[in-house]
Amino acid sequence: MPYSEETASYKLNHTMLRIKDPKISLPFYTEILGMDLVEKHDFSDFTLYFLAFDRTGGKATDADRKADRLNREGILELTHNHGTETLDATPYHSGNSDPRGFGHIAITVADVEAACARFEKLGVQFKKRLTDGKMKDIAFILDPDGYWIEVLQDTIGKK
Repeated sequence: MPYSEETASYKLNHTMLRIKDPKISLPFYTEILGMDLVEKHDFSDFTLYFLAFDRTGGKATDADRKADRLNREGILELTHNHGTETLDATPYHSGNSDPRGFGHIAITVADVEAACARFEKLGVQFKKRLTDGKMKDIAFILDPDGYWIEVLQDTIGKK
């Protein structure tokens, strides 16, 4: 359905991924990808972590981020079902092997070559490097649970 007054306020707020171990996944998303932990909800058998990129230049407080969580787009929700961290392998399916389903999330960066060089230096696993395949302007990295993350050049920083 095209734009209408009834849907004018709708936003794609967040996407949820199940994670095996937050002690491994959270540092990947915060330290390697640079996302902020916006909010955390603990329940008896699972914990929800909401992450997003800070667009305030570091000026947003924890209270600001929490208050704004439902008003913005591009939130990533990581769900940890307690006990999965003790399993030998992740109990989750990335969607990129049979049966196929979910594919990937994507981030844009100011300089895709510099970002990929940084990921390489940090030991991030690649599914597809910029030099692989026909599409030389995109890369895919893997998070600790095997989810694919597409890395794209943003149009503002494009060389």
